[in-house]
Amino acid sequence: RAPCRRRIGGAVGGRCRSLCPASRRAGSGIGVRACRQRVAQTTGLRRRDRASPPEDVSRMPRATARQGIRLGRRGHGPSRPRGRRHPGTRHRPARAPDGPSAVPLLPAATGISPTEQRHPGSTRLDRMPVADAIDLMLSEDARIPGLLRGHSGEMARLVKTVASCFKAGGRLFYVGAGTSGRLGVLDASECPPTFRTPPEWVQGIIAGGFTALHAAVEGAEDDIEAGARAVAGRGIGDKDVVLGIAASGRTPFVWGALRAARERGARTALLCFNPHLRFRPGTRPNLVLAIDLGPEILTGSTRLKAGTATKLVLNIVTTLAMVRLGKVIGNLMVDLNASNAKLRDRAVRIVVELTGRPRDEAESALEKQGWIVAEAVRSLGRR
Repeated sequence: RAPCRRRIGGAVGGRCRSLCPASRRAGSGIGVRACRQRVAQTTGLRRRDRASPPEDVSRMPRATARQGIRLGRRGHGPSRPRGRRHPGTRHRPARAPDGPSAVPLLPAATGISPTEQRHPGSTRLDRMPVADAIDLMLSEDARIPGLLRGHSGEMARLVKTVASCFKAGGRLFYVGAGTSGRLGVLDASECPPTFRTPPEWVQGIIAGGFTALHAAVEGAEDDIEAGARAVAGRGIGDKDVVLGIAASGRTPFVWGALRAARERGARTALLCFNPHLRFRPGTRPNLVLAIDLGPEILTGSTRLKAGTATKLVLNIVTTLAMVRLGKVIGNLMVDLNASNAKLRDRAVRIVVELTGRPRDEAESALEKQGWIVAEAVRSLGRR
């Protein structure tokens, strides 16, 4: 049994200022230096256990594997002291999301976000006739395009930035939590079939990972360092663009990712629906879209208007960036991935439309060109 086990589990990296009591009871006579060495060895084991896949544990010596599993599991949450603490130790609770590590990074709120305010027209939503509630929700959604038009200049800049990024061999990353993260993943997943882009060109990063796509992951959005790790793990660099999506504009996971991206030289942008933000020196993204949609019909439910507006903005960004890359002729997607019957039929119709050739010739040209629409059109010639 490792000496000073409570010490290692509860406050790894601390210093023993006297002979270890556990060692004295065991009669081993281990001193300060040896105890520190044991702490350092176990700390290293914990770090390796986190970083390595589970199968690596089976290759460790038996006793070491037990220690690694035990300590690795502890390492995934706030450390909790068991029983009486080691003399001289102090339990340090996990920092709250708005603690010292978050406050200098997140923008200051200069007012209540519109997404958190009550909509005056829906205060009786629970007693409103269904037909009236439907009319109210549709009326609110109908206002979104007009509000987005007020930010068309910023959207145009974002489109050009993303298109330039692709031309230079870079990638676009969406980063978000909850609805914002899911919409980023959705848009990213639809680019390969629509524009025949490699999957790595447009990627969605969501707080909580794959599980968060279909279920809420408690506290995932509050983890600044997880956002930074997500950026580092994808090797984001100076050719890339990182677009943070946060309805309130203050999601810690998103800001952790934006900070890490900026430090790595990437271009950064923020899409939010809160104009009441004051950015701290050195933290403002290269481009900010802070759109005021007003309160949600259901107070705080940003899957409503904020979600709809987010989808519209992402549609605009990727569609028009791909247009600038030549993946569209007229309004036809000439670089689609004809991976199923519906898309192969569409590909044939596009070739017929652009070349004026009969359907059988168009289909034959597509088969010869590996179902790449643009190549088939070139081989037959445009009319």
